[in-house]
Amino acid sequence: MSSQVTEKMESSVAVKEYLQGFPLPSSYEAAMEALSSLITGKKRGDKSSASTFGKLERMSEYLKILGLEEHLDGLKIIHVAGTKGKGSTCTFCEAILRECGFQTGLFTSPHLIDVRERFRINGLDVSEDKFLLYFWGCWYQLKENVTERLPMPPLFQFLTILAFKIFICEKVDVAIIEVGLGGTTDSTNVIKKPVVCGITSLGMDHTETLGNTLGEIASHKAGIFKPQIPAFTVRQLSEAMDVILERAHELKVPLKVVAPFDNKKLDGLKLGLSGDHQFINAGLAVSLCKCWLQRTGNWEKPFQNDTQEADLPEAFLRGLSTAQISGRAQTFYDTHSKSSDSLKLSETSCGDLIFYLDGAHSPESMEVCANWFSSAVNENKKSSSSFKDRNLEEVWGNGNIQHEIRSMEESEKSLKRILLFNCMDVRDPHILLPRLASTCASSGTHFAKALFVPSMSTYNKVTYGASVIPSDISGRDLSWQFNLQRLWEKIIHGKEVGTFHDKGARMDNTAIVPPHEFLYLDASHCSPVDNYFACSAVMPSLPLTIKWLRDCVKQNPSLKVQVLVTGSLHLVGDVLKLLKR
Repeated sequence: MSSQVTEKMESSVAVKEYLQGFPLPSSYEAAMEALSSLITGKKRGDKSSASTFGKLERMSEYLKILGLEEHLDGLKIIHVAGTKGKGSTCTFCEAILRECGFQTGLFTSPHLIDVRERFRINGLDVSEDKFLLYFWGCWYQLKENVTERLPMPPLFQFLTILAFKIFICEKVDVAIIEVGLGGTTDSTNVIKKPVVCGITSLGMDHTETLGNTLGEIASHKAGIFKPQIPAFTVRQLSEAMDVILERAHELKVPLKVVAPFDNKKLDGLKLGLSGDHQFINAGLAVSLCKCWLQRTGNWEKPFQNDTQEADLPEAFLRGLSTAQISGRAQTFYDTHSKSSDSLKLSETSCGDLIFYLDGAHSPESMEVCANWFSSAVNENKKSSSSFKDRNLEEVWGNGNIQHEIRSMEESEKSLKRILLFNCMDVRDPHILLPRLASTCASSGTHFAKALFVPSMSTYNKVTYGASVIPSDISGRDLSWQFNLQRLWEKIIHGKEVGTFHDKGARMDNTAIVPPHEFLYLDASHCSPVDNYFACSAVMPSLPLTIKWLRDCVKQNPSLKVQVLVTGSLHLVGDVLKLLKR
């Protein structure tokens, strides 16, 4: 038995021995209840008043209590901040180094279905047994030592500490850590000695916390730089790049700007993550991994089966082509909507219900999402012989989008593209929705219908895949969804319009969903008449929406429905949770 395996066993035994004196709940649900108690209810940007310590001082205190502070310096960490693509970049890094033969740990956020998604060991979510072991070990040890001056950590701080605990006890060779929010004061910035740091593409997001200019945001992101520790970034707007360069100069950080990955180097393979923007993230990941290998004395390991003259080791190519991440440019073919007789149909056959899921929630990521969706559905159209080419003509005027589609009845009678949308109220839909609609339209992609739906997740409870889905929708406030619908109608028709259910904007006990014919009507019937909208609807709940879409497809076998789910990672996670049940 190797010394590394022995050490792992010893660390697990130590945790088990410590827990013997405590009543250890066996159910996963009990752990979720405990985690939920750490949700503070504070909005992003609120200053914490519960402790006399600053956030990073508090993190250091928690690490001392758990005996992790010294061990943290021994983790060989890749630390990544950014606005867009940091999760994808981390995922590429993990896949590359795992293919190189290293034991990997990956910490990302948020999770979509189960909190264990945030902690990945060798490409897999940490097992439920190990999660519970390390969770309760941290929980009881912290509970024993909290004081009025140092209360229990809020949710994200606890999860960050738990990630360090898991990766240290599991003796990973490399830990890839994604920043949660910002950089300078993020909980992950308790890391003092990373091997290398990275900053992905920057944009305007979380302005309530990070500032209202790109320079202010860049200052927060560059806060993860450590003196003389190498760092990499991608091409940025000058306002952001100037700040990053200045910070690097102050700390004597060797900083390199990385070009997007050259598709030709893939040697016929495809990136595991979809979308042209992923070449930017892949380029950064390759540079981070090369630096990590060099600085840890492992540069020759990936070349064991290759010639040193190879531009990229085969392991790098395998990692780039096999990397996977849920909820970002993800395509999900729903077989539930097919009858038992049609389950053998191919993915491109008529009668399909296909979900395109992307958790875009900033203006820049919404544009990237729209480009990906347009590319994906157009590629799907080209590969299907049942759909003929369409001649599209777009007319722009008075801020609205009108489209004349020749031979609509012939070319699109079997294909419907649906937008399923929601966003948090801290987002600005007046920016997100027009950006989505205009970017799709510029590629000839138009939505037959738009559905606006409330979230299923609650922000005061940590749920998981088997969590009970609330069925009572009575009295639910849908005013936000009606506002989104009104905005969408203005974008489509170029004028202010009312909404049919504005009165009270609450659902009674009768679930109101449109008749199936609503989906079948073509775009020529989309003009609002008597405050009824034929091209958009507010849906009472997400479970009812998924059921309604499935029923529509079941009842019309000639129908092909492509649903873009976007605006919120919470929405994407909820949809995936329902589709996988």
